[in-house]
Amino acid sequence: MWSPNPTVAPAPFSPSPRKLGFFERLSIGWKLTKVSLGVLRKEKGLILLPFASLLITVAVWAIFFLSIFFLAAPTDPFGSVLFYIGLAIVYFVTFFVSIYFNAAVMGAAMIRLNGGDPTIGDGLKVARANIGRIAGWALLTATVGLILRAISQRFGFVGRIIAGVTGLAWGVVTYLVVPTLIFEKLRPWAAVKRSGSLLRQTWGEAAGGYITLGAIFVLLALPALLLIALGAVLGGVTGLIIGLAIAVVYWLILGLLGSAAQSILVTALYRYATTGELGFGFPKDVFPGRGPVSR
Repeated sequence: MWSPNPTVAPAPFSPSPRKLGFFERLSIGWKLTKVSLGVLRKEKGLILLPFASLLITVAVWAIFFLSIFFLAAPTDPFGSVLFYIGLAIVYFVTFFVSIYFNAAVMGAAMIRLNGGDPTIGDGLKVARANIGRIAGWALLTATVGLILRAISQRFGFVGRIIAGVTGLAWGVVTYLVVPTLIFEKLRPWAAVKRSGSLLRQTWGEAAGGYITLGAIFVLLALPALLLIALGAVLGGVTGLIIGLAIAVVYWLILGLLGSAAQSILVTALYRYATTGELGFGFPKDVFPGRGPVSR
């Protein structure tokens, strides 16, 4: 059984006794989405974690560009050595901050999925306990990002295609890296292999959850367009600006909610993949033909 301590790795399990059908997998993905939204509804404070990540990230990029223009050659700041050194540092810091706060959301979400009552502090405690692994993963993923950026810039249209396809594949393979890092205490490359293994056996559930969660937030975003149009009709340019400002704030809040929900979804999928259970409050044998994924 899964330990109530979210930092304890799951024990190995035997493979599934039968293969699930495509629509059965999508159905599980939808249930995982409901689990994720249920956790977010009970733990609304988790939205503060992606908000903190956003604030820090914006501050880091602002400091970077201001520093480049003040310290580098005014005629060509983007061609200086300082620019590329600074860009590498900012890439690493950006990825580290994002992963750190995602790990905090996942830590709190796992406690809730196991039946506990987490606080934001509990989530941050999980992230702090794994800060070395998070830093290692941030360094690896930032390096990959810089390499793909260089390919995209150096080889033009073909480079952009190669970088886009490679980036997409990398994103898929590493979808479950962070929970494997923090819950199984794996090193970054081992976590990549573990993530790929889990995802190969739960691809349908992952796709079902990702698509349904994305569709929900897209639908929630649409009313803001109506608000912008209504503002333009009723108040002209002034109404348009006011409507746009309200819509941007609404989309920002929705984006933060979506980010937290996505992290919770990844946690729920990971928990399902390693235990065969959807989460606290759901029957253990909802899908009797599905066993946990073995190592």
